Amino acid sequence: MYLKAFSKLKAALVLLACISAACTTTHQQDNPAATASLTRFVDPYIGSSYHGHVFVGANVPFGAVQLGPTNITQGWDWCSGYHYSDSTIVGFAHTHLSGTGIGDLGDIAVMPVTGQVELVKGSIKNPGSGYYSLFSHDEETVRPGYYAVRLKRYDIAAELTATERVGFHQYTFPASEEAGIIIDLKEGIGWDAPTETFIEQINDSTLAGYRFSKGWANDQRVYFAAVFSKPIDKFESFQVYDTAATSPTPASKGNRIKGIARFQTQQGEKIKLKVGLSPVSAENALANIQAELPHWNFDKVVTDADAAWNRELQKVRIEALDSAQLRTFYTALYHTLIAPSIFNDHNGDYRGTDKKVYRNAAFTNLTTFSLWDTYRAAHPLYTILQADRVNDMINSMLAIYQQQGKLPVWHLMGNETNTMVGYSGVQVVADAVLKGFDGFDHALAYEAMKATAMGDEFGLTWVKKQGFIPADEEVESVAKGLEYAIADWSIAQVAKKMGKEEDYQYFSKRGKYYENYFDKQTGFMRGRVSQNEWRTPFDPFRSEHRKDDYAEGNAWQYTWLVPQDVEGLINLLGGEEAFAHKLDSLFTVEGDMGEEASSDITGLIGQYAHGNEPSHHITYMYPYVGQPWKTADKVRFIVKNMYTDKPDGLIGNEDVGQMSAWYIFSTLGFYPQNPVNGAYVFGSPAVKQATLSLPNGKVLEVEALKNSPENKYIQKVTLNGKPYTKTYIMHKDLMQGGKLVFEMGSQPSPTWGVAKEDWPRSTPVE
Repeated sequence: MYLKAFSKLKAALVLLACISAACTTTHQQDNPAATASLTRFVDPYIGSSYHGHVFVGANVPFGAVQLGPTNITQGWDWCSGYHYSDSTIVGFAHTHLSGTGIGDLGDIAVMPVTGQVELVKGSIKNPGSGYYSLFSHDEETVRPGYYAVRLKRYDIAAELTATERVGFHQYTFPASEEAGIIIDLKEGIGWDAPTETFIEQINDSTLAGYRFSKGWANDQRVYFAAVFSKPIDKFESFQVYDTAATSPTPASKGNRIKGIARFQTQQGEKIKLKVGLSPVSAENALANIQAELPHWNFDKVVTDADAAWNRELQKVRIEALDSAQLRTFYTALYHTLIAPSIFNDHNGDYRGTDKKVYRNAAFTNLTTFSLWDTYRAAHPLYTILQADRVNDMINSMLAIYQQQGKLPVWHLMGNETNTMVGYSGVQVVADAVLKGFDGFDHALAYEAMKATAMGDEFGLTWVKKQGFIPADEEVESVAKGLEYAIADWSIAQVAKKMGKEEDYQYFSKRGKYYENYFDKQTGFMRGRVSQNEWRTPFDPFRSEHRKDDYAEGNAWQYTWLVPQDVEGLINLLGGEEAFAHKLDSLFTVEGDMGEEASSDITGLIGQYAHGNEPSHHITYMYPYVGQPWKTADKVRFIVKNMYTDKPDGLIGNEDVGQMSAWYIFSTLGFYPQNPVNGAYVFGSPAVKQATLSLPNGKVLEVEALKNSPENKYIQKVTLNGKPYTKTYIMHKDLMQGGKLVFEMGSQPSPTWGVAKEDWPRSTPVE
């Protein structure tokens, strides 16, 4: 019976969407993003297959809650807990990661059931061994702020939505004398394992407790309160082991607690559940519910969540080349807005890295900082579209510095994971200072950057002592050294702005230390053992994950990791002509990376790897030697072939918004090749027109005349009606708004971008 109702609901939604689309004017049909709600173009399935690892479920922009299904399957492609290839659901958890290469979270899972069930998730080989259910994508709906599915085993309709800190469930049950809702504090995702869990019944409709766990986040603490719309007939909690053969033990506290609330239901009866989260206490979790969701109107929350997403998506309105591009673009923008995620309570309380509770913070504390990835494009995108949140991000990072003594590396739920190489928080803080953001303490920001760079861990002692990290002393020495040089160059620019001349000279020198990893004989960045000896044997194609001198890459890819000083790299490679020739070779050369190459090296064009972040700036290096048409060729190929509107539409891990941020910038026609110098290098706009509503109230209109798949080369540019000959635009000019017009053609222009005075500069003269 429910299946028919569910099918009718989906059909009605499709019909409504079609009617809405048909009621547009001719102009709106040409540009459906001009006035319509843009959430209809978002397909959260994009990136849920292949290695995209994206979150699928219900949330609001930057929300603390990511409420969605978790498959029974575990593995690398299930880092978010969900993969499109799967057909199992073991529960609906309130926290998920999006696009990461490591799995964690999956906290406070909820599973509606009927009948007597074993309180273990079960085994795929034995369907009766636990409480998981099968499902079909044909009976699943997902859109921004809303998720729905039919659990086949129980014929239960599950619907989910969320506010910032509260997950809202609505379950439509069949008639049952033994309907139940399991609260699972044991199961998590990936590396996660519970260390202490607790649940208690507060009254006839409220449960509360906590889940402490270790995993990628080594000491994660989540508190919750769960309020039911219907009085609980009976509640029991148990210490549950891994197999049904081991009888559960009644308990409310332990390291693997699961509880089940029992009800009697009539056919079609809805039971609703509000689950508030807090990093501080169950009392705060309940207060979050009272502040954000004091009512039981599920449809209103769905509508409000859709409106929250639409407000963010409306900041960029595009006239696409085709309908598939609309879906790809707005899903990409959606993916950039999932994290950094809120990590405080409605009253401002949060738990710091030092595990102390900080009360009534004056900023919104955030977590999930995938900085090795996101410093490259996601954070620069935020400086254009999320100015208010940039200050919260920086204040969160400065608070982390005060609590742990250095800026975050890869911060997750109040934990420093130290994942990936470098101290990439420096670039993000430096960029905010240099762009004039003033919602944080600049003196503290500089102190934090400098203290981070002057540490002694992960090879920094060697950097300070001799300017390079010996390959036999530290794994991934080249990757670390090159990332350190980018960060140190960034500190130098802030020192210069703040009048700290001695520091400027010191960190400028360290920003050049990339030169110490360049072997002139081979023409590659490679591991150095001493001043006079390189690591041998050397193969520029070879990659050995977590064993060699690179991080998820090889010498072909890492030789270009000098976005802060392209001119210096040009000189190392023998001048402009040799640089261009070597860069051409990157996209054509083929070689064997070996059996131990990182799984993250995907999206190969020759040895260029678009599926992993160290390559992301490389296509934008051609304008530095007067060959911008080659950037256009490469960018258009990547935009068309490595981003699609299908579940496998991401060529690699989404990495918390970075893959999508590259696409957003590149589709608009410019990209922060150097993510800290305030310059955006032109590539090839892949839309007809775009309108950016800037946080300062101004509007930037980008237009690409005669644009088409064939007309991918910029012929000339005008800014506010005046000829613009530079092959880049500065952040301060972009934020003034106005009209940026590209005239496109099918052949490279013989004049545009070839004059040396118009080439990008690592340190622009403006």
